[in-house]
Amino acid sequence: MTSLRVNGATLHYEVRGQGPLLLLIPGGTGGAAAFDGIAGELAGDYTVAAYDPRGMARSTLDDPGAEQTVAEHADDAFRVLELLSPGEPARVFGASSGAITALHLLTAHPERVERVVAHEPPVVEVLPDAAEHRAFLARVQEAFRTQGFMPAMALFAAGLTGGAKAEIKLPPARAAQTMADLPYFLGRIVPAFMSYAPDLHRLESSSDRLVLAGGEDSRGELPYRPAAFLAERLGTEFLHFPGGHIGTTTHPVEFAEVLRKALRS
Repeated sequence: MTSLRVNGATLHYEVRGQGPLLLLIPGGTGGAAAFDGIAGELAGDYTVAAYDPRGMARSTLDDPGAEQTVAEHADDAFRVLELLSPGEPARVFGASSGAITALHLLTAHPERVERVVAHEPPVVEVLPDAAEHRAFLARVQEAFRTQGFMPAMALFAAGLTGGAKAEIKLPPARAAQTMADLPYFLGRIVPAFMSYAPDLHRLESSSDRLVLAGGEDSRGELPYRPAAFLAERLGTEFLHFPGGHIGTTTHPVEFAEVLRKALRS
């Protein structure tokens, strides 16, 4: 594990394995630790790098109150690529909000990316019912402002899953880190990332390098729908991974095998 200075932040990242670079970009569930289960499975084929997004886990902000943008998070990913794979296109996997970062990275720096696998990027602005989701997110932020984090998080989680409840057991250290990160994630990342509209023209021009994916157990849930919609819009295959939104945690061995095949296709 080491660190990298970027604009307005210090990123902590970790590297294992050997071979061409595979960059893993996490969402809001514990930073790079979200990939502990799959990184070891893939380290025999790739140099696997994972990092904590700015403001989460061990990656600190120079200004803790700074607004967050998808473009800046994607630039962070680009800086990691420049450091670890200078001059060579890399493979990238992103999950949840990390998948949104990966989509923007592909459109901003297509020459640096050989293949992107985006697992359930919640880019709800691409959906025909985007206005309903904007209203939902506004309700979540109002609940956060007036009622506090826990009621807002409960509302947000119910909206993502359509009201279904899932019992997910995380390792104690990761569970503690996830809980510590969630107020920042809900208050700063969610509003910026879920209002993001990807450049569809640029995505279409790079669609031969893009794999959109969702979890077998996520069908019909909010983060699943934009990925499936984008795949249909771009005319690309939609790939299913085992498990749900955090299949990297619940089904790490099986998830890594599907990802390995997707990266080689």
